[in-house]
Amino acid sequence: MSKKELKTNAMRMLERQKIPYEYKTYECEEFVSGIFTADQTGLPHELVYKTLVTTGKTGAHYVFVIPIEAELDLKKAARAVNEKSVEMLPVKEITKVTGYVRGGCTAIGMKKQFPTVVDQSAEEKEQIYISGGKLGMQLKLKPDDLCRAAGAVYGKITM
Repeated sequence: MSKKELKTNAMRMLERQKIPYEYKTYECEEFVSGIFTADQTGLPHELVYKTLVTTGKTGAHYVFVIPIEAELDLKKAARAVNEKSVEMLPVKEITKVTGYVRGGCTAIGMKKQFPTVVDQSAEEKEQIYISGGKLGMQLKLKPDDLCRAAGAVYGKITM
């Protein structure tokens, strides 16, 4: 497989913004969980982050990037985006809203740019891993670079 065939929308956006990243691929027929992905790839759990998509009371969509072992605090998440409340986007709507499949969803390069909040725990890390934009791919980059590419801010959004 050539390098060109591996390019995802997220990778193209990072390259367009001249943001350095590395990628890691692994065998993946079906998404199980972020923890399973970290174990499959031998990555330390504390460096792997998952991307969650929510819908606010107003009907707007929001993206949250949190550690794979953490749980999104819906009240804190709503406060972070100035909503009364947010709820998880139903799995069946992920592809329609984001352009990505479940398990391959990343905050970079969605169909539309949604307000994005990265958990503040990422701020203290040198580099983190996020989904690469398709099943079987992880991207390694600096948290500040993720924020720049996704137009994200840091926030306290986990329990």
